[in-house]
Amino acid sequence: MIKTYHLLINTKGKNEIIDITKDIKEFVSDSKMINGNVLVFVQGSTGALSTIEYEPGLKKDFPKFMEKIIPEKDYYFHNETWGDGNGHSHLKATLIGPSLTIPFEQERLLLGTWQQIIFIEFDNKPHKRDIIVQVTGE
Repeated sequence: MIKTYHLLINTKGKNEIIDITKDIKEFVSDSKMINGNVLVFVQGSTGALSTIEYEPGLKKDFPKFMEKIIPEKDYYFHNETWGDGNGHSHLKATLIGPSLTIPFEQERLLLGTWQQIIFIEFDNKPHKRDIIVQVTGE
């Protein structure tokens, strides 16, 4: 069986990191499935999904690291194409990826003790994001 949910979130842009673990747990619970997998996917090419220890230090370290490897101020051909100045956002989102699959057992996500599910907004402007969640199981 597969059940599909939509998590709508408003973002501020500029490397915002949002903990969505609680929402994903609620979808798994609502599905009434005991064991299976939950697929989390973001529509769009400037947002990404990952896991992290969601604490203040890492919420600062992660954007700082991403800026080191893909600086906003570098030259990007994409910016010539559209003039929107977010070439760096696309590259960062591509590097991290648009989806995650998390197993669950006995209705419990099999995450590590300090592991939370996060959405990262890499675009340089706010968005209304639709995160698609598909719960598959028995």
